[in-house]
Amino acid sequence: MSFKYLQLAAALQAEIVQGAFPDKLPTEKELTERYQVSRQTVRQALERLVELGLIEKRQGSGSRVLPQTLVRGSGRIAIMTSYIDDYIFPTVLQDMQKLLTQRNYSTMLFATRNSADQEREILQRLLRQPVSGLIVEGTKTALPNPNLDLYDKLARADIPVIFLHGCYRELAGSVCVSDDNFGGGYMLARHLITRGHTRIAGIFKSDDIQGHQRYLGFLSAMRDAGLPLADGQVLWYSTEERKYLLDYGYTQLLEHFLRAYLRSCTAVICYNDEIADKLIRLLLEKKRRVPEDVAVVSFDNSYYSDLCPVRITSLFHETHRMGRLAASLLLDRMEGRPVASQTISWKLMRKESS
Repeated sequence: MSFKYLQLAAALQAEIVQGAFPDKLPTEKELTERYQVSRQTVRQALERLVELGLIEKRQGSGSRVLPQTLVRGSGRIAIMTSYIDDYIFPTVLQDMQKLLTQRNYSTMLFATRNSADQEREILQRLLRQPVSGLIVEGTKTALPNPNLDLYDKLARADIPVIFLHGCYRELAGSVCVSDDNFGGGYMLARHLITRGHTRIAGIFKSDDIQGHQRYLGFLSAMRDAGLPLADGQVLWYSTEERKYLLDYGYTQLLEHFLRAYLRSCTAVICYNDEIADKLIRLLLEKKRRVPEDVAVVSFDNSYYSDLCPVRITSLFHETHRMGRLAASLLLDRMEGRPVASQTISWKLMRKESS
């Protein structure tokens, strides 16, 4: 599912606030050619600008810039995530943009692809062209980060930063909005244990701190239930391996998991819905029944959980909360009010996979 329109909408929003389009936006055809995107992407971006109150569309007369947008503050907020088009981000991004726009800030969207090199390039750009604030999802937060020097420069330049999902442990005093990942791993394991499963495997992401926290919650629930710790049945995968699995369809990693880790287990906790979906499809292909032979649970309760051949039992939290909370904390920090990290609790949505 593509969300290029969010990037286009952010670019147009920044130009509108800077006065690049005093009266009207270019035509849809001109925008298509200028930004090298499809007509559908342009139309979705324009609808987004309408929702934000930046423009109005009139039949036959194009997209008119609303007068009040021309006198808005020139402040810009940068939002840097790993994947703008990842399934969990569009709603979060829209919620952040909506609140920030209401407070007269334009937003700039950047994607690191969970690459330290891309993160460095973006941070250097933001230091050359300073912004009023930054909301950032850290890159490979479970690993040492080579870009801490740039975050230090942002701090010395008085550019406030709010982290999403996880922050770098070396940055003392960082403020982060994150899920209760330890609690989520614990909750999923308890759910499976209460349903009679005592041999539970796991698949977790190795280079993001969320994976480590979910893993710890899982093993802690096993320990508290008096069950053997299942660390020998855990498969770890990296950002690069995720790309091969999801972008290129290489299933060797999951096939290895089925052969080497899942033979003696009756249930699996997956890092997220996209992995759970791939695993269930492979299990069905191998004539393994879900949940009769193997129960599968995961995180996010996304569209993956409903589109999967066996709907996935998954964790969710209050819709719109994360984006609004991150934007609100950044605004508070920019205005000199004290802020603290916030953790969002999960709830269980039970479906057919467990």
